[in-house]
Amino acid sequence: MILPSLVREARKRAGLTQVVLAGRAGVPQSTVARIESGAQTPSTEMVERLVRASGFEIRLGLGEPDAGTLSLFERTLGRTPTERLADATRAARFVLKGREALRDARSRVRSAANP
Repeated sequence: MILPSLVREARKRAGLTQVVLAGRAGVPQSTVARIESGAQTPSTEMVERLVRASGFEIRLGLGEPDAGTLSLFERTLGRTPTERLADATRAARFVLKGREALRDARSRVRSAANP
């Protein structure tokens, strides 16, 4: 989910709407919306195109991981494959429930706006 966050962050920092960013990048607004929502996995080229259209550039580099990240890696590597699969399953269920709750909330807002 890093790539959608980069696009959204660049657009917001530039003070652009999805429509304006899409126009600058030469893509439909729906493409920007799908990328930002995570519904579409963009290519790195598309992310770079959208970030540049926002007036920014992406810079990659290597750095030392912070202590928290390193200890998380070490803890994860110490777990069995079965334990890791159980963790991933719980995380996926959590995400799916969150998406369902968001859909329900959006539906309630739409219903309230259109009585």
